[in-house]
Amino acid sequence: MRSIGFPELLVILGVAVLLFGGKKIPEVAKGLGEGIRNFKNALKGDDEKGDTKKDEEKVEAKK
Repeated sequence: MRSIGFPELLVILGVAVLLFGGKKIPEVAKGLGEGIRNFKNALKGDDEKGDTKKDEEKVEAKK
């Protein structure tokens, strides 16, 4: 199986613009990026609550 080349990427981009419109594409990309980031954090077992506790401890240590 061969990889995706430049002409194929242009076709995919053109279809995306037709489906979503030019203004909606950045919002879709942002949502996709956040979803991937959350998925990776969930796989690692990172907990946002744990991160805030660490930040609070650092602030209290500086006082």
